[in-house]
Formats: sequence, C-alpha cells, structure tokens
Amino acid sequence: MTEIPRSAPRTRSQILGLVALAVTGVALFSVLVPLHAVFYGTPLPLAMLLGAGVCAAPWISLTRPRTAIVVFGVTALVLPLVVSVPHDGAWPWPWSVPAMIAFLVFVLVITTLHGWRLGRWPWAIGNLGSLVAPLIITDAAPAATANLIVTASISTAVLLIGVLLAGRIRLNEQLTRERELTASEQSRRMLVEERTRIARELHDVLAHSMSVIQVQASTARYRLADLSDETVQEFDDIAASARASLREMRRLLGVLRTEEQAPELAPQQGMADIPDLVDSVRRAGVQVGLSLAVMTTPPPAGVQIAVYRIVQEALSNAVRHAPGAVIEVRVEARDGQVTIRVHNTTSPEQTVDASGAGHGLRGIRERVALLGGTVTVGADPAGGWTVAATLPTAGEESP
Repeated sequence: MTEIPRSAPRTRSQILGLVALAVTGVALFSVLVPLHAVFYGTPLPLAMLLGAGVCAAPWISLTRPRTAIVVFGVTALVLPLVVSVPHDGAWPWPWSVPAMIAFLVFVLVITTLHGWRLGRWPWAIGNLGSLVAPLIITDAAPAATANLIVTASISTAVLLIGVLLAGRIRLNEQLTRERELTASEQSRRMLVEERTRIARELHDVLAHSMSVIQVQASTARYRLADLSDETVQEFDDIAASARASLREMRRLLGVLRTEEQAPELAPQQGMADIPDLVDSVRRAGVQVGLSLAVMTTPPPAGVQIAVYRIVQEALSNAVRHAPGAVIEVRVEARDGQVTIRVHNTTSPEQTVDASGAGHGLRGIRERVALLGGTVTVGADPAGGWTVAATLPTAGEESP
C-alpha cells in the first residue's frame, strides 16, 4: 500500500480521519495514564512514557509504519510487566481497556493503510504480549486467560476488517487511475483525430493544386506554339514531378485515413458557406448576427477551410456553453489577411453545459498555427466569450 506523503494535498475525508485519529489518541492517553497509575500501580512517569508509545503508534504509522511497529512492540511488551497485577480479577490484565483499544486502533490503521503484511506484525506482537506476560508473572496467569481470549478474538476480527478496507481502498485507487488514464487517452485520441482531419483537408487542397499544375504542364506543348525542345522537356519534368507528388500525397492520405473513415466526396466548405452555417444555427433558435466582407480575389482554399472550421467550432462552443446568448460573427478579408471574430454575450440561463475538454479550441489553434496566424480565446471584461483569429492569405515568398 502507498504511504500518505506529508506534502500531498489531502481531501476533506482524509483531514477528518486524521482529526478523529488524533482525538482518539489523546483521549486514550488521558484515560490510560491515570488508570495505570492509580489502579495498576504503575509509576506515573513510566505510565506516561509507555502510554504515549502505545497511543501514538497509530499516528506514527501514517508515514513511518515500521517505526510505529517497533515503538508499539516495545511499549506493549513492557507495559503489562510494570503493574501490580490484580489477582482478584477486578481489572483486566495484561491488557487494560484503554491499552487494548489503542492496540486495536493501531492494527486497524496500519492494516488499512499499508496492507496485511505489515498489519500482521502489531497483531502478532499484541497477542504475544498476552502470552509472555503470564509466563513471566506466573502467579497471575489465571487472571490473564479471559483477557487473552478477548484480545485474540477482537484483534483478529479487526485485522480482517482492515484487510477488507485495504482491498477497497486499493480498488478505488485503481479505478481512479483507470479513469485518469482513460480521460488522458481520449484527449490524446481526439487531438490526433483533429490533426488528421486538418491533414486530410490540406491534402485535398494541395491535390487539387498539384493536379492543375500537372495538367497545365502536360498540355503546354499543345496549347502554346513555337516551344523549343528544352522548354517542352522542362514542362514534361514539371508534369512528372507533379504526378510523383500526387502519388506521395495519396499514399499519405491512405495512412491518415483509418478503416472507419470513408472518403469525403463532398467538396470542402469555404468562406462562401459561412452564411449557410449561420442560418443552420439560427434555425435552432439562436440569435446570430453575421458580417462577412471578402476580397474580390478569394483567399486560398486552405485558408477558406480554416476560416469555416474556426467559425463552426466557435459557434458550437457558444451554443453549447452559453445557451440563450446572442452571438456575433464577423469575418473580414482585406490587406492580405482574414480576420475572424466570434463573440457571444453572457448566457441568461443559470445552468450552463460545461461538458467537453477544449478539444475544439485545440483544433482552432492547430489550424491557425499551421497557417502562420494568431488566435486569442477568452472571456471579455464586460462578460461573454470571444474567439478571435487572424490568418494571412499568402505566405512570404522565398528570395
């Protein structure tokens, strides 16, 4: 079993358990010391020293179980030997009532937290004390018979209870680890799926461009007159390179697409499809405003797909996490860049769906980073939530 680290943050139930254990130890010590000093004839300093060892052992076992076993073993074996044995059987011996309770608490705590392999040692030491003391003080042996039977029976039952509790705790810890592992794997899987989706979309865009290049280069000799042999050969080389690139991209797409994913035959959405996307959200009863300003020359296909996906994910998050809020979508394409801003006001409803783990926002950041843009996501000072991104429509040309 895992020991409780001193610096680890504790839950409320653990804190309550520690408080209960401390209160129990103090109460037992407060009863054991005067009881042994008055009725068992133990010298007060010795009663305090041995009582502290017996009552503090459960607390010590939280972080140092082996040290606690040694402390308990020494005090438990010595304590019955420094008393005036009640021959009339009026008081239990060799275990007094508070000492026996401290013994049972120790067995329960150390078995529950550290397993039966350590818990068997204090159980064996306690019962051994019940046997050794009558052998040393022989004239009191008859008075110890009933005490031995009670001690062995109750301590064995407590040991079994501790074993059951330890198994339950270990099972809960395993379930917690499995849940954390499952959540981590799901997060990783969703991130990989989003990246794969982005890669497939970029493949479609690049494949279209490479196909155009290949067709233009292959037909150049028929479309253009008076081409030299060197120029024709150059166009043929370009066409061959384009065909090779297409083959490599198709091979890459085959790796990225799993068996469960059917090829997407419909064309990829772009900025022209954003009004339809907004209309579909409006039909669901959501108030959405749209401002769409595009350039005369549309941005590249890869940028358009990214813009559409960013708006789509931002709208989905706003509908999911802020039901009833007003949403404003603004897309502007000018000065060599596309600016996207999706803002929703504060949700008027008290209950907000907070499910999800931010995988959509990760996908937005992946797309923006891939295109060399910037993105900011966060709450507004006046309330609500804003997703803002800027994408360049053309990359820097190589010198």
